Amino acid sequence: MTSFTTRHRTHATSAGRRLALTMLGIWTFALGLSLFAPPASPAADKLTVYSGRSERLIKPVFDAFTAKTGIQIELLSSGTTELVNRLKAEGDRTPADLLLTNDAGSLELARGAGLLRPLNMREVERAIPSQFRAADNSWVGLSGRFWIIVYNTTMVKPGQVTSLFDLADPQWKDKIAIPNSGSEYLQAGVSVIRATHGDDKTKQFLTGLRDNAGSQVYQKSSQIVDAVAKGQVAIGIVNHYYVYRHLATQPTAPVAVLMPDQKEGAMGAIMNVTGIGITKSSTHADNAKLLIEFLVAQAGQKMFADLDKEYPLHPEVKADPALVDRKSFRAAQVPLTKLAELREPTLTLIEQVGLR
Repeated sequence: MTSFTTRHRTHATSAGRRLALTMLGIWTFALGLSLFAPPASPAADKLTVYSGRSERLIKPVFDAFTAKTGIQIELLSSGTTELVNRLKAEGDRTPADLLLTNDAGSLELARGAGLLRPLNMREVERAIPSQFRAADNSWVGLSGRFWIIVYNTTMVKPGQVTSLFDLADPQWKDKIAIPNSGSEYLQAGVSVIRATHGDDKTKQFLTGLRDNAGSQVYQKSSQIVDAVAKGQVAIGIVNHYYVYRHLATQPTAPVAVLMPDQKEGAMGAIMNVTGIGITKSSTHADNAKLLIEFLVAQAGQKMFADLDKEYPLHPEVKADPALVDRKSFRAAQVPLTKLAELREPTLTLIEQVGLR
């Protein structure tokens, strides 16, 4: 007669075999399903971009890239200085694959801090002239903007103003609007003036600008254009595209653009670029290169021209015809790569003058 212990062991062994067979069947079934199920989207099909640009200005271009490649883009938008500092703090742990900014100086600072990787990309070198790229291609310019004078056509006659320095004249007291001292394009513009004319003349210019602007100091350039259009002030200093965006929605507004400092021997119009670079720690560098290739190609450059009213940097892509013809004016000759080393002394000078 079989003992209870023997019967129990036999039952347990059979139950264990049935459980094992059941688990094997489930695993086999799941494996079969996985062979026919569509693959999950891998993490490699996503790029994270730290962006110093307004999302509404860059997202349509990124959406076009996603539609073409299937690569999703996650945007983290903030001030450029904050983003560069964040990359420094995060180090190799950063989730960012690319850094996009409105200022070549900030990109050069990131390059100097070892945050960006040098690129050997023939597509970039063919599309974008060397003066708009880092020496090692660790950042590349995408579109150009110029520091211009916007004026109210009912309050200012053509020829009354020809230079930025004219705006420091006491005759314009309480008649001009300027960006605040935290503006990256103000800082870059003052850096170019310092490099061209030295600290003394720059300080004299900034003092006059401060006195003439008074309380008309704005955080947003669109507010400056609006103030000029409404006749609250006669003149303002902004990047050119803010004027053309305003005119696109209000074509009868009494505003016009002056490209300053074009007389013989004068400085030329101050230029800066929107640019991009791949972070040194990116784990998706191949896809990041695909994005840069898309942005510097003629189709991508045309999107910047059409959507943002900026000057494309690809020599074969034309700007919006509403803009001042790029061949009709000169740009200042200070290299974009110098904006980084000029920044700290410029910030000191702006603080000394007491610009708000």
